[in-house]
Amino acid sequence: MSSALRLSLVGDYRANAVAHQAIPLAIDRAAAQLNIAVEANWIPTETLGDLGVIKQSDAVWVVPGSPYKNDPGVFATLRWLRENHKPFLGSCGGFQYAIIEYARNVLGWQDANHAETDQGGRMVIAPLSCSLVEQRGEVIFTADSRIAKAYGALKSEEGYHCNFGVNPEFSAALADHNLRITSWDLAGDVRGIELIDHPFFVATLFQSERAALQEKDSPLVMAWMQAALAQR
Repeated sequence: MSSALRLSLVGDYRANAVAHQAIPLAIDRAAAQLNIAVEANWIPTETLGDLGVIKQSDAVWVVPGSPYKNDPGVFATLRWLRENHKPFLGSCGGFQYAIIEYARNVLGWQDANHAETDQGGRMVIAPLSCSLVEQRGEVIFTADSRIAKAYGALKSEEGYHCNFGVNPEFSAALADHNLRITSWDLAGDVRGIELIDHPFFVATLFQSERAALQEKDSPLVMAWMQAALAQR
């Protein structure tokens, strides 16, 4: 019998965060569907250190809840996952930080910043024109994307809890390498990205894990876990 799939949930757990309530349920539902055992551990960002736990994981999810207590540790985690082709899922804060890490270390934008925590430079992550705290909305997917394949559909209605997203001024330049923008809202704003040269590197501003609170499966959580199984 194979050992349990080792999943690391990187973020600073808050019992009152809706996404943090949903994540264990989404993982349990996916594990039941895949008929596998999983060992999912929350990794407080202050404990990231030398990333030893991350390097021993089968897959990593950078969960909502930014700013994190150890932002440098989160960025180091994201870089290691990207460069070492470890299955990665990011939602909300995980999406925002993944884009900044990519902009800094792949595009060479050392001044790429997040408006919630930084001043000056290129505000790649900026305040949304309208808050998405506890909002729902329709998102559309690129037909051949990992997100669309996971959903088996070209659109979905998803939940959010955020005030920040990709600055539209930088959208085209961000996608001018191996990063693909593969999900948008109906106004054309970026809602999901993935890397084309990575086994599974997918991040969304929306929180697909919230489906579990409605007793539904999260297609992205299942696809992330399937990618981890494929690497074992």
